[in-house]
Amino acid sequence: KIQRFLSQPFFVAEVFTGSPGKYVSLKDTIRGFKGIMEGEYDHLPEQAFYMVGSIDEAVEKAKKL
Repeated sequence: KIQRFLSQPFFVAEVFTGSPGKYVSLKDTIRGFKGIMEGEYDHLPEQAFYMVGSIDEAVEKAKKL
């Protein structure tokens, strides 16, 4: 989940991925990383963490999976 979460959509990769880049603050990235490490998001499928910006986006994506 950590590996997928850290695959955030970067602006420079837009042409390769077709996904728009997203800015995520360091504070939000650390908050999400910490939550994953502490097991707060163990109930979410791994796919929810791939190519999202913040952890909140991962939670929303999981609802659609």
